[in-house]
Amino acid sequence: MTMADGERSDDAGAVLTAFLDDYAAVLRRHLAAPEQGGLGEGYELGRRALVERISLLDLTENHYRVAQAAQRSPDARDQRIAENALEFLLQTLAALDIATRGYLDGTKRYEQQRTRADDLAGRDAFRTALVESLQDGFFVAEANGTIVEVNSAFGALTGYGPGDVPFALPHPWSPPDSPRYPDLGTESLRWVMPVQHRDGRKVWLAVSTSSLVKPEHDERIFVGTIRDVTAEHDAQARDQAASRLATAVGAATSVAEVLAVGLDELRRTAGAAAAVVAVWPARTAEPEIYTSGPDRPDEDEFAEVPARAVPDGPDRETRALLERARRRPPRSLQVLPDGLDSAAGIVAPLGETGDAALLLRFAAPRVVAAADRTLFSLLVGHLSLAMQRARNFDQARATSLTLQRAMLGPIELPPRFSVHYEPALPPLEIGGDWYDVVPLRDGTIGVVVGDCVGRGLSAAVVMGQLRTAARALLLRGAGPAQLLAELDTVAARIPGAMCTTVCAAVLDPVRGVLRYSSAGHMPPILADVGEVGRLLEGGRAVPLATFDMPRRPEATTALPPGATLVLFTDGLVERKGVDIDDSFAQIADVLAGTPGRLPREVADAVLSRLRPAAGYDDDVAMVVYRQPPAPLLLDVPAAAEQLTVLRRTLKAWFAAAAVPHDLAADLVAAANEACSNSVEHAYLHKRPGRVVLAAECDTETVVIVVRDDGDWKPRAADPGYRGRGIEMMKALTEDVEIEHTEAGTRVRMWVTLPAITFPTANPIRSAGQPA
Repeated sequence: MTMADGERSDDAGAVLTAFLDDYAAVLRRHLAAPEQGGLGEGYELGRRALVERISLLDLTENHYRVAQAAQRSPDARDQRIAENALEFLLQTLAALDIATRGYLDGTKRYEQQRTRADDLAGRDAFRTALVESLQDGFFVAEANGTIVEVNSAFGALTGYGPGDVPFALPHPWSPPDSPRYPDLGTESLRWVMPVQHRDGRKVWLAVSTSSLVKPEHDERIFVGTIRDVTAEHDAQARDQAASRLATAVGAATSVAEVLAVGLDELRRTAGAAAAVVAVWPARTAEPEIYTSGPDRPDEDEFAEVPARAVPDGPDRETRALLERARRRPPRSLQVLPDGLDSAAGIVAPLGETGDAALLLRFAAPRVVAAADRTLFSLLVGHLSLAMQRARNFDQARATSLTLQRAMLGPIELPPRFSVHYEPALPPLEIGGDWYDVVPLRDGTIGVVVGDCVGRGLSAAVVMGQLRTAARALLLRGAGPAQLLAELDTVAARIPGAMCTTVCAAVLDPVRGVLRYSSAGHMPPILADVGEVGRLLEGGRAVPLATFDMPRRPEATTALPPGATLVLFTDGLVERKGVDIDDSFAQIADVLAGTPGRLPREVADAVLSRLRPAAGYDDDVAMVVYRQPPAPLLLDVPAAAEQLTVLRRTLKAWFAAAAVPHDLAADLVAAANEACSNSVEHAYLHKRPGRVVLAAECDTETVVIVVRDDGDWKPRAADPGYRGRGIEMMKALTEDVEIEHTEAGTRVRMWVTLPAITFPTANPIRSAGQPA
């Protein structure tokens, strides 16, 4: 024991001795004279004992010795000394009892609080362990959106973990272009949102939140979980992108149409700035180039610029990339540049024939992840399938067009005719309606328009046989009624030919006469110049091979100069819910307003007027013929201002005569030169005279005659830059005859009207006289 320890023991002993002496003195006085004041002193001694830390054993032992001594004292007269001593002791101990009970209560409360604290600490540790064990990310957010607690899984999903809290709005993982968070309110919410991971990659998270209220502060908080759904979102995005692309190219029936719509959709879905496709029609031919993207570098890289074919090929580097890509294995994908983490684009072959390749260029280098490769491969595969399907359509359509073209009639038609064929079953464009125009040896022209029962290939087979038989009968010299009568016999021997309707006609352009007969067919419509068209309802009888007819009727009508004749099948005029007479009236009305249009323009006007909004639901075949107009005769003063009148009148007459526009322009220029010579040179030394212009046409030629009664200036040996009118007239016509007599000058020019030729590479639809 140290000296300090001994000093502390001596001090404690002195305090105890002093206290016991004082206690003994007070107790003796109380026993000598028991009073309340003595008990009060005893209570104070108890409080003193508590302060001075007097042992209860020392106090009790001292009390016992003093009380025993008092009882043995000879002066003790009160027999109640023991009771008074006990009362004094109890009063002394009262203060100690109160303090002890307070101490015990406090100790109990402390133990309770400690037990509670230990329990709370255990529960908090359990909660922390539970939250950390979650595979989903966990977060706690305040009402203002600040996230104050997250778990480790949250950090793994976003890159921002528990050591970075709190996260105030805007949260660091929110992309700049992301939509705003939904209003949490007080209900549970679920949504999917994109986030930007700390490492830069884009992640899609499914968020689930619930609302809670803290009882101690009545404060609302939100707890929630997040789960990575990037794989599910990418899979759904791939399905949607593939569906959009398939829908976009679903209606396309040619490679050009597929690329026109599919390339734009592919570029937008892949997030590429530009897309280029090269298609090689032959191994040694130059490729056809289709592009999608901005025309200039300063344009918006993702602007809505439709895919288009470009006449100029790509640059040398792009051409080399596409050339190598088309030789790669089918359904392969190459990232550019190869072997680097950051890609500038991708190239891939299209189809499996090695004749097409695709290049996608990104706006900026980017990482092409496995999900991106899957998406790009899926989209390129859909585009390849669409191109292959379009090629199959093109091949089948070309085959059907070749057959239909061969069965429909001649590639060349006489002048002043226009024909149109439009099937109701695209894209093969083949059906049972037909037309035929046959020039005959006597200068007349046979015309047949027919409609077999049914549609498609089976009807086309029947049509081809009947068309061939009708053409043979026309060439043999059969008239309209005889032709139909003999077709009855032919149709009776062809399966599916029964009830075929046919209108046969033979027109004589020179005499202006039309003979026709109808086997249950739509009546032709004839319109004189400036008049409403009228139905030709004569010579009508039943369809082919329906009844045994000994003789079919035939009708004859005049073809006035400049009149327009239209023959057609029922697909042009029969529509559900529309009276057929109304359709006839519309055709007649169109013909009244088209005396100065070419036959092709008349056909286009009729088709445009009657075409339903959804297109024709039945095959349509139509023939338009223009009878040569009456000769033109103009007698005007030989004045320069009259040249405009001459040109305008002559141009309108050429249109009525069905002279093609380019040829009509040449003839107007040639006639203008002849008339200008008459105005400028014929009357230099005479009073002003007159100029006479005459024009006429027959079935094949157009003749223009310009006359005056003056004298032309002799032609100079070197006319210079003027005086070349005669050379122009010769260049613009087939031949020019100039006759100078005492009565004046006569210039005669003529041309042969060209036959109407259909380019075999073009569709039959809208075939007609070239502009």
